[in-house]
Amino acid sequence: MNFDPKDFRRALGKFPTGVTVITTRDKNGERVGVTASSFNTVSIDPALVLWSIDKGAYSLEAFSEGSHFAVNVLRNDQVELSNRFARRGEDKFAGIDVREGLGRSPLLPDTAAVFECRTWNVYEGGDHFIIVGEVLNYGYEDNASSLVFHNGRYAVPEVHPAAKSPTESLQARGFLGDYLLYLLRQTLTAYREDFYPRLSHFGITTEEWRVLTLLADGRAQAAQDIAEHVSQPVEALLETGEWLEDKGLIRIDGDRLELTEKGLGVADQLLDMAIEHERQTLACLSEEHQQTLKESLKSLHDRLR
Repeated sequence: MNFDPKDFRRALGKFPTGVTVITTRDKNGERVGVTASSFNTVSIDPALVLWSIDKGAYSLEAFSEGSHFAVNVLRNDQVELSNRFARRGEDKFAGIDVREGLGRSPLLPDTAAVFECRTWNVYEGGDHFIIVGEVLNYGYEDNASSLVFHNGRYAVPEVHPAAKSPTESLQARGFLGDYLLYLLRQTLTAYREDFYPRLSHFGITTEEWRVLTLLADGRAQAAQDIAEHVSQPVEALLETGEWLEDKGLIRIDGDRLELTEKGLGVADQLLDMAIEHERQTLACLSEEHQQTLKESLKSLHDRLR
């Protein structure tokens, strides 16, 4: 079977992973860090973990020849930290209050978990090296929610809807049925499950839909600006852009994306569909209540962010 690399990566994206920043010191004692989603367990006894690094990575030598490294598991509010360590050409640790771990590996603050490792072995695996580490020390925040990477974008883990039904005792007390967090989550889940399948009629994924709507005004936009709005790292966003370019819907010029004439037509159809879906969904509310709902949600969001 001949693999299309882009299509293969898209298939792999169906498997959700956590997001980590791997840190170490290079031979000159300089701090090194890189974002990685390839982290996984190998063994409990001894305690072994692994991750992989591209053979063309700038930091390859530091990790493949270093004696220690640390795995910093990011929380769901540390997207900016993930993006920072995914970029090249800057002091990634600037302004971050790091502390030193074993082997002087930098430990990032306020992460969901951290694993301090001694390099156990390094194996060659195709276009990557697989680095196995022995966990010598670890820590975690019990109530932290970890950042997730799925379908080429950042996500947060949620309890499955099948497990969300309130117990009879809670129903009797009427707590969950009137609790804001429960109401918001249930409504979002139902709205999403009703809306997203409609995109398939246009041959568009949810990731592509978000990019198309942001470009719908016809102006070219920088990939970095779009990435911040769609919760994708720039590299993943550009992969989504390449798929849209293959479909003839956008043009990519360096780091800027712009809709083609065909793309403008599809974006208009998608927006019309979204507006009509919203109209049908909110038909049970008066226009006054619809406006109040949106204004209340905006105020609540401004209050919490």
